[in-house]
Amino acid sequence: MSAQCETTAKIAAGAPLSVFERYLTVWVFLCIVAGIGLGQFLPAPFQALGKMEVARVNIPVGLLIWVMIIPMLVKVDFGALHEVRQHVRGIGVTLFVNWLVKPFSMALLGWLFIRHLFADYLPADQIDSYIAGLILLAAAPCTAMVFVWSRLTNGDPLFTLSQVALNDTIMVFAFAPVVGLLLGISAITVPWDTLVTSVVLYIVIPLALAQLWRKALLKKGQAHFDTTMETIGPWSISALLATLVLLFAFQGRAIIEQPLIIALLAVPILIQVFFNSSLAYWLNRAVGEKHSVACPSALIGASNFFELAVAAAISLFGFESGAALATVVGVLIEVPVMLLVVKVVNSSKGWYERKETA
Repeated sequence: MSAQCETTAKIAAGAPLSVFERYLTVWVFLCIVAGIGLGQFLPAPFQALGKMEVARVNIPVGLLIWVMIIPMLVKVDFGALHEVRQHVRGIGVTLFVNWLVKPFSMALLGWLFIRHLFADYLPADQIDSYIAGLILLAAAPCTAMVFVWSRLTNGDPLFTLSQVALNDTIMVFAFAPVVGLLLGISAITVPWDTLVTSVVLYIVIPLALAQLWRKALLKKGQAHFDTTMETIGPWSISALLATLVLLFAFQGRAIIEQPLIIALLAVPILIQVFFNSSLAYWLNRAVGEKHSVACPSALIGASNFFELAVAAAISLFGFESGAALATVVGVLIEVPVMLLVVKVVNSSKGWYERKETA
């Protein structure tokens, strides 16, 4: 293991859970309330912000999303990629669940619940958009929060780093094709030009900037890097919360008229989280991986890079779209549901490590 990878692994394993991370669901709920209220009582300023676009990209939201994503990507050490070979089976399970099961299972759940079972309770003109938002959410594997979940389960920090680095590398090339394929299968028009633009704006450019920044920080020493990461840590969540206020300022009327929408959208997301985490956890046990590898593998399969999903949904379908709302529901339920998954994998460690009897 390189010295840089080892240091990064220790940071990922030992960083404290911030107040923002611990109470993210509370902050999201407060942003929903604030956004709806502001949108109803001060519509003009938010309409003006919504019109600040260049090539269908909203400038204020674009800047906020960069502030969300870049600090997270600075943490990713692509030097950990050569460590993938140490846990080939665990990495194989991670890739299988993240890229061959998760997006497709969500497309199926969206078709079943949104287009059929819940269709009578949802606005007919937003059905396709809701499904698109769910697909965008599932096609973006978790990047930053998985470090938190891994730490809470005593997961192998180097494995967590290597799977995040590998997933981010794949996401640069696979996100647009997977989303485009599933939108097409779901009979949703694929705006390929906007989709590719979103990948460049919200994956390629932030990733390049983050890695350049990372190298510049490390040149000044590990202590300087650690101090900087501690300083910029709250930026991502703060920018996310500001974006949510804007989103719900535009979504407020639809939510007030149909408050059941959020609960209905949460159903396929919840099913997908529990299905994918269970599948990854069981597969790791079946192939003989350690519990400290199975946990982060299961958790990255259950959580999402919701910042990217929100960004892509806004770019592709707009502020007021069902797609944007669907991705925000993913943010709303992420923390409490993932904490439940953490509790399950921790409490089942004895079962996981028990030898199968003949």
